[in-house]
Amino acid sequence: MIDIHSHILYGLDDGAQNAEDTLNMAKQAVENGIHTIVATPHHLDGTYTNPPEVIRERTAAVEQLLAEHQIPLRIVPGMEIHIHGEVVEELKQDQLLTVNQQQRHILLELPHDHLPRYVDQLIFQIQLAGFVPIIPHPERNKEISADLNLLYRLVKRGAMSQLTAASVAGKFGKNLQKISLEMIKHNLVHFIATDAHNTGSRGAVLAEAYQVINQKVGTEYTKMYQHFAEDLLKGRDCDVPPPIRLRKKLFGIF
Repeated sequence: MIDIHSHILYGLDDGAQNAEDTLNMAKQAVENGIHTIVATPHHLDGTYTNPPEVIRERTAAVEQLLAEHQIPLRIVPGMEIHIHGEVVEELKQDQLLTVNQQQRHILLELPHDHLPRYVDQLIFQIQLAGFVPIIPHPERNKEISADLNLLYRLVKRGAMSQLTAASVAGKFGKNLQKISLEMIKHNLVHFIATDAHNTGSRGAVLAEAYQVINQKVGTEYTKMYQHFAEDLLKGRDCDVPPPIRLRKKLFGIF
């Protein structure tokens, strides 16, 4: 399996703090069936700033570390870019990293408490510049979780989205799991990833998430998500199904 969102690079953000943490996270990922990880440190989120050259250097160092410890895991560079008005210009100037440096997809993180008013226009501008924004963990955004049609609107406009595996697996509670499954059923999701920060409460549970999806939604979804992850690494466009608008707010979720 491919994990497109992980904070496995040590010393850059609130994920792995040292080389030992990175090694432990890598071992857990391999045990979970993951063979490739896109390393996505936080960037410009108000706390952490990780320019491309820093991420590339640390990715190379971690790849060497894993080789020395004979851990069969591939690490490729990326970043989790916090939404801000200069994204397009910074992309054009190579100040931001795309997934696996393919110059196509980016992880565009939203605030947790609201949906910025300019997000629709920014998504349009990002696409106009030749890039595809992927919204990580939309289930954790307060406004989106209260009205999934907000996510429908963004996906309809060309954005993609990625759920956190632990949310799907029920590790963060039944309510968040229910919201996540509704997103999946309405074709509002295109990737499942760990967003791993450690080996404990925010560890790698990708296999468990896929198992839940198989049981509650269907194996065709897990196959689609895994195929999309492969496309992502190669910078290929994903043949996504059309999103489905929710006809009404679902009692107990919103």
